[in-house]
Amino acid sequence: MKIVRIIARLNVGGPAKHVVWLTEGLRNIGYESVLVAGTVPAGEDDMGYFAENSGVKPVFIPEMSREISVKDLLTVWKLYRLLCRERPDIVHTHTAKAGTVGRIAGLLYRWSTPGALIGRRRQCKLVHTYHGHIFHSYYGQIKTSFFLFVERVLARVATDRIVVITEQQCEEIHDKFRVGSMKQFVIIRLGLDINQFADGPSRRSLLRDQLGVHADDLLVGIVGRLTAVKNHELFLRAISEFKQSSLNNQARRVRFIIIGGGSLRGELEGLVEELDLVGDVIFAGNRSDPENFYPALDIVALTSKNEGTPLTLIEGMANGRPVIATAVGGVVDLLGKPQPGDWTMSYVVCQRGISASVDDAKAFAMGLDRLVNDDALRGALGESGRRFVEQNYSKQRLLEDVNSLYQELMRPDQPVSVASRSTKRSVESRI
Repeated sequence: MKIVRIIARLNVGGPAKHVVWLTEGLRNIGYESVLVAGTVPAGEDDMGYFAENSGVKPVFIPEMSREISVKDLLTVWKLYRLLCRERPDIVHTHTAKAGTVGRIAGLLYRWSTPGALIGRRRQCKLVHTYHGHIFHSYYGQIKTSFFLFVERVLARVATDRIVVITEQQCEEIHDKFRVGSMKQFVIIRLGLDINQFADGPSRRSLLRDQLGVHADDLLVGIVGRLTAVKNHELFLRAISEFKQSSLNNQARRVRFIIIGGGSLRGELEGLVEELDLVGDVIFAGNRSDPENFYPALDIVALTSKNEGTPLTLIEGMANGRPVIATAVGGVVDLLGKPQPGDWTMSYVVCQRGISASVDDAKAFAMGLDRLVNDDALRGALGESGRRFVEQNYSKQRLLEDVNSLYQELMRPDQPVSVASRSTKRSVESRI
């Protein structure tokens, strides 16, 4: 079976790792895969090295980028020609732009055959994965409405399966935004190489020593691109609230680290000075060694306005780190249900972390204060998160689920494996 996998760009983030892991892992169990990627724009860091280190050589289409452009027409044409050359059984797109141009090219490929004259198209299946979505918090109302219209049309005419990565995301995309029919949806959670975090405690001091963080300091970290949707401004304002709080009476010094790069760094550094946080906040830039920086952290934070399932929280949990995050998208599924009786009007203590409302710096600060001052809670949430990730987010499970999906698509008359059925169970229960 041949797969052409398309992603808009291999920039720093979970989707880039996801497509590389799938390309590499499925190749090892007999699939022939071609990974196609576009241009990483200025201001974002390229993760091409990650593909190279995994033995994956992407095909690059320079005209394919994140923003809408007249070059998109050329991108569709180049993708169509590539599909004609590769003759795939499945075209699997990832992220919004690739999902648009890739599925249009796939639709052209399916019907550009002499058999189309009598209604017979090529037997090529089209699959799209939503790692997140752009239906709020990215663009203005007019642009968002246009994108939503395009997604609804593509779901109807150019998509055999829609893959989402959490139950919450399925509810948002299908129920709230009315994209696709329920029978198209399948839930396949992310996967990661958990083994890379083995022996994490032995590497705890590496990043701390580099940055001059004392062994006794409590280190709170946020990992992600410095872009508006990640809402680092909320993180900084919450730190300011935390420092001013009368509850902030811990004996240990608390320091904060921002891991990631992006166009907003200068603006955020200016806000650090404005809020008098110089000396408390460290900008570490982009790093390619999560196996080293997560062990250095005591708490992992996330302040996004919109998320699919953030890999940074999964990686933090895999390292046994307690997390605090805004309750958006798949974050809700990661954190789990609220603990009975342990919630306030400001924040909620859940099974595997603390959640707070979007854009409420004071609430986030109060939740952070709770984690900082409650050693037992940090330990309990960290252990609960670690067990949850080990049971649900392994790379092997991801490969098994995607393999089952592909087998089901290409051999609909054959029994579906348990792995594939399990990904649909929570969706089908709502039909």
